[in-house]
Amino acid sequence: MQPFALLHRDGADHVEVLTGDVVTVATLADIPLERDRPTLAVVPYRQIAERGFDCFDDGAPLECLRVSAVRHQPLEDFPAGPLRVGAGGFDLSDDEYGAIVERVLRDEIGHGEGANFVIHRVFTATVDGDPVDAARAAFGRLLAHEQGTYWTFLVHTGTRTLVGATPERHVSVADGITMMNPISGTFRHGSGDLLDFLADPKEVEELYMVLDEELKMMATVAEHGGQVAGPYLKQMAHLTHTEYLLAGRGSLDVREVLRETMFAPTVTGSPIENACRVIARHERRGRGYYAGVLALLDHDDQGRQTLDAPILIRTAEISPDGTLRVPVGATLVRHSTAAGEVAETHTKAAGILAALGATGPAPLPVRPEAETPQVRAALAARNNDLARFWLDSRAPGALTVPALDGRTVTIVDGEDTFTAMLAHQLKALGLAVTVLPWPDAPALPDADLVVAGPGPGDPGDLTSPKMRTLHALVDGLLAARRPLFAVCLGHQILADRLGLPLDRREAPYQGLARDVDLFGTVRRVGFYSSFAALAEADTFVSPYGHVEVARDPADGAVHALRGPGFAGVQFHPESVLSRDGVAVLAELLPPLLSDVVIPATNG
Repeated sequence: MQPFALLHRDGADHVEVLTGDVVTVATLADIPLERDRPTLAVVPYRQIAERGFDCFDDGAPLECLRVSAVRHQPLEDFPAGPLRVGAGGFDLSDDEYGAIVERVLRDEIGHGEGANFVIHRVFTATVDGDPVDAARAAFGRLLAHEQGTYWTFLVHTGTRTLVGATPERHVSVADGITMMNPISGTFRHGSGDLLDFLADPKEVEELYMVLDEELKMMATVAEHGGQVAGPYLKQMAHLTHTEYLLAGRGSLDVREVLRETMFAPTVTGSPIENACRVIARHERRGRGYYAGVLALLDHDDQGRQTLDAPILIRTAEISPDGTLRVPVGATLVRHSTAAGEVAETHTKAAGILAALGATGPAPLPVRPEAETPQVRAALAARNNDLARFWLDSRAPGALTVPALDGRTVTIVDGEDTFTAMLAHQLKALGLAVTVLPWPDAPALPDADLVVAGPGPGDPGDLTSPKMRTLHALVDGLLAARRPLFAVCLGHQILADRLGLPLDRREAPYQGLARDVDLFGTVRRVGFYSSFAALAEADTFVSPYGHVEVARDPADGAVHALRGPGFAGVQFHPESVLSRDGVAVLAELLPPLLSDVVIPATNG
């Protein structure tokens, strides 16, 4: 059978039928991008190795449908039909999956390796009859019965068949605008009150964390980072989610945009590089196409490149021998429980199978009314304490601080692309910014200011090459009296070198916003950390002079510190959770680049 794809995109009154030939390529850069024909790429999860990230290589190919013909057909040409599926089950038992959840919560989130991680399992069964005919029937059912999807699709490459209804755009490029669409939080219709769901701290924080992670990606692919719109409700047939939209102007080749945004934090975790390590460490098998993307690459009438790439979730893969695979994952955060995440994977698998028609006809539960004043107010309230830097547009130069204007700064990245967001904030304050990966720190260029940036891991683990390098960096800057600003991991190492003890928090501060007293002013800031420095007083004498400390009066945890020529913050001023992040930077950085010495105080 000739390769083909059936695509129904959000809002369309027709199905796009694409036919052509399939080529297999090695990298995203090799995806054909021709002026006279679009390409539909089926991108497996293993392509994330292109970014140098850890991945179990299962050999799933990057297949590209080079489209020779496109026609539009009405929706009624694709009737619904059942997907007849034999008995099946998960590749991991509930006990096995629950044990993995507990290990990730204890050993990864609990030890500062990240804020959230997505671990998947696969429901496997067999399909009766011809696999492509079964997929066509399922596609028709999805068109008839699923709602709120971004793409409903069937892709047949000759060697595999994918059919699904994904709610989530990963990344798109049109008219020179790059857009992303983080979605998180799952409310099952009929399971309770929608307003209770919108107020649930776990659901709220989960969306904030993926928003932060996708803002990191937008900060890399868009010229001025991403501007945030939302949150909104994303209502489907059985489930309601919450979502934001991010947009920014960019000029990268769309294949480079794909590369820099592999893959969505909603299916991996954050920070993304370490999330890939955690996934490889605990899943110990390949993901196939789960968490990858479909990517339609083309040109518009002006010859500009375009991209539309939804995430491959809510998707079934059917092999020529009739094997059906339905991968599902759960997002593990500090509030998670093994039982809760096991139940979530069952709910997601059942929802996909029901939508496909594999479990027979299922009545749709009543969708909750979305546009009530109470719902609108609950959604709007989610932004009350977020950073306006990412939500508002502003004139160029509006935030420039004269004492910083034209000065240079090098940010040393400790494997957390929060540094890309921080770079945009520092540029907005007037600084000229360079971001340097931590392995290049020994060759640190001249700059007026050095930022020891954030990253995952135990700051006291000197068996780690990264930690040894960052310790040496901070030691060298302090000894040379070079202006230094430190964020999160960098702050922990600075505190250690100043003589403060470090402690692993009993309850991780991952994706947590707090009001804290910073040197006499209450600031709303966002934390992503499992470790903290401890101080017994508000000042102390270090080998490098008097140090002033902003600390938690309850346990002595240090939120920030400053001394002659250096300052550090445990939180992330660049995070969308840090309402006052830009104000903190504008206060702490100028003294580092002047002859001002912060006087010692009694304490």
